[in-house]
Amino acid sequence: MTRLLVVVPSETDPPARLGEWLRAAGLELDERRLGFGAELPATLEGYDGLLVLGGPQSSLDDEATSPELVGVRELLRQALAADLPTLAVCLGAQLLAQVGGGRTRVGAEGPEVGATLVAKRDAADADPVFRPLPLSPDVIQWHHDEISELPAGATLLAGNPHYPHQAYRMGAAVYGLQFHIETTPEMVRAWAASDPVGVAASPLDVETLCARADAAHDDLAEVWRPFAGRFADLVRSRAQVRA
Repeated sequence: MTRLLVVVPSETDPPARLGEWLRAAGLELDERRLGFGAELPATLEGYDGLLVLGGPQSSLDDEATSPELVGVRELLRQALAADLPTLAVCLGAQLLAQVGGGRTRVGAEGPEVGATLVAKRDAADADPVFRPLPLSPDVIQWHHDEISELPAGATLLAGNPHYPHQAYRMGAAVYGLQFHIETTPEMVRAWAASDPVGVAASPLDVETLCARADAAHDDLAEVWRPFAGRFADLVRSRAQVRA
């Protein structure tokens, strides 16, 4: 079985639908839920890919504030060095940018929350995972920090007018997504209830914000389920090499 290590920094952002899609694509998921005290492996030996999700922690937190992120950063370093198929989402994408030599900061335009669109960049047309996506796919946003500078050599794959660095690739198989594709409507409503600062940054009232996110989830599944399958293909390719 092809093994994917799934790092869940917070119980507020489980793999949810993305996990279902990856399992349906034939991957075995080893979930490590740090919010419930799970330990991370010291290395990625025995794994064919890595998924790192988001959470309310800040990418700017130090070891004293968020000690659980120390091990996450180390695994991302290892994945980057090995060009291991990796998908890093929101906080994960910010941590990946940091360990690759890029920069993050508190978002200059404030929090970005709710259902929105991102736009593919020209380089996405040459990317095996991003190429089949529509020009402007639906996504869910929920972040206070931003990736202010991509690592040297990173390939920008998607952006939007609010924050330009929405998706990128490092090497051949390591991907960062500033946005979310894994969510359920219930997850978004829970985030809205726990983040009044983020909700206040939206031009929408909380009920309208959540209703629009609810309505977007069918479109999200249509676009991002096949994306998950293409990422699973990369992971399986690595498993064949390892075998």
